Amino acid sequence: MFDTRGPEGTKARGRDVEEGWIELSDKRMSEKEVVSRLRSGMTIGIGGWGSRRKPMSLVREILRSDLDDLTVVSYGGPDVGLLCAAGKVRKVIFGFVSLDSIPLDPHFRAARQSGRVEVAEYDEGMLQWGLYAAGIRLPYLPTRAGLGSDVMRVNPGLRTVTDPYGDETLVAMPALPLDAALVHMNRADMHGNAQYLGPDLYFDDLFCMAADQVYVSCERVVPTAELTADAHPSTIRIPRLLVSGVVAAPGGAHFTSCVPDYDRDEAFQREYVGAAKDPERWQAFVDRYLAVPEAEYQRAVRGEREEASA
Repeated sequence: MFDTRGPEGTKARGRDVEEGWIELSDKRMSEKEVVSRLRSGMTIGIGGWGSRRKPMSLVREILRSDLDDLTVVSYGGPDVGLLCAAGKVRKVIFGFVSLDSIPLDPHFRAARQSGRVEVAEYDEGMLQWGLYAAGIRLPYLPTRAGLGSDVMRVNPGLRTVTDPYGDETLVAMPALPLDAALVHMNRADMHGNAQYLGPDLYFDDLFCMAADQVYVSCERVVPTAELTADAHPSTIRIPRLLVSGVVAAPGGAHFTSCVPDYDRDEAFQREYVGAAKDPERWQAFVDRYLAVPEAEYQRAVRGEREEASA
C-alpha cells in the first residue's frame, strides 16, 4: 500500500508488510539528467516496437549529447535510424528495424549497406528470449526459433545445445544484458511505477528486467492512486524497484504512436524519410527538429499541425 497524501515533490511513504513504514523516492528527472547518467560505449536497450511508443524525447537528447560508440538493442524504428544517422552507434542488435507504414528506416538501411555499423540480426522471438535470459540472470535460454534459417548463418557465434532429457537440438540464445534501458509509457508515478494503456506492452518489461539502469519517459506523471482509478492494475507492468528515473514527456514518443494518447504522425514520418534522400534536406531537418531543445521540437511540431489544419 502507498500513502500518496503527501505534497508533490516530497518523499511519500509506503507500507512494507514486515518492516513498517518506508520512504519512497521521488525519481523524477529531465531528459538531460537521464543522458548525463549514460556513458559512451554502453549497451542501451530501447523499448517500443518499430514506429510505436518509442522513447523519442530521450533519443533526441542522446542526439544532442557527445555519447557515441553505443550498442543499441531494439525492435527498431526511427530510434535506431536517428542514432545511426548521427554516428552514435557501433553495433545494432535487432529483430527488425521498420517504420511500420514505411517498411525500412532509410538511415539504418544506409548504415548497414555501407558497413558503418556492426549488426546482430535475430529472430524476434530470439531477441525476446535473450532479454528474458538477462532478466532472470541466466547465460542463455534454449529455443527452437532460428533453426533451419539464415539466422544461424549470419550469426556464426550462435551455438546449439542438446536437450538433456531427450535428443532434440535447440539454439542456445545468449543473454542480452543491458547497461541501461529507455522506455516510454502512457503514465507513471514519481516513484517509477509505469503503466501502458494501449493494446500491447511490446517487450518493455523485458528491456527493464535486463538492464542495470532503467529510465522511463511517460505522457503524464500522476499520483499513484490515479494509475488504477480507471485502469486495471495489470496495466502497471514496470514496477518502481526496476526504475532509476522518470521523465514527464508529453508528446515524448512523437513521431511514433503512443496509443491511446495519440497515433503515429504519418505526415511527419514521411517528412523524415523524404529528408533522408537528400543531404541538404536532411541538414535542414536536423537544424529545425534535432539540434534544438525538446521544447522547441514540440513547438515546431505543433506549428506544423496548425499549418496543416488551417
